[in-house]
Amino acid sequence: MAHPIDAWHEFVESRDPGLLDALLADDVVFHSPVVHTPQRGKAITLLYLRGAMQVLGTPAFRYEREIRAERDALLEFSTQIDGIAINGVDLIRWDDAGRIVDFKVMVRPLKAVNALHQKMGELLAQMKQPSGSGGKAA
Repeated sequence: MAHPIDAWHEFVESRDPGLLDALLADDVVFHSPVVHTPQRGKAITLLYLRGAMQVLGTPAFRYEREIRAERDALLEFSTQIDGIAINGVDLIRWDDAGRIVDFKVMVRPLKAVNALHQKMGELLAQMKQPSGSGGKAA
């Protein structure tokens, strides 16, 4: 089995949702830079991470630095949204089976947090809408 961080990088490169699903523990906790409370469970974490990859995963996205420990890693990234430079950190913890149990994203500067909040809000609203609703919630 691949190291959890190597598997994460493979997901980031491929955007294959099956890879992400296999990488997350059922009881994973996601900490968003724009949501006050931790989001618990695989389903909501999948939603947020797939959304974040759509919003942040522009051609400018790069992991700049990586620090690995036995069960934790810190991955510093940079990207841009609408010309706004974003600097962020993914803090990732995994279990004995190599599944991610905790994923925390921190972003700076404030202008970037605000842009991310707006874009993620729009995307999540679209993702949660029933298909065929014509853009209106049912």
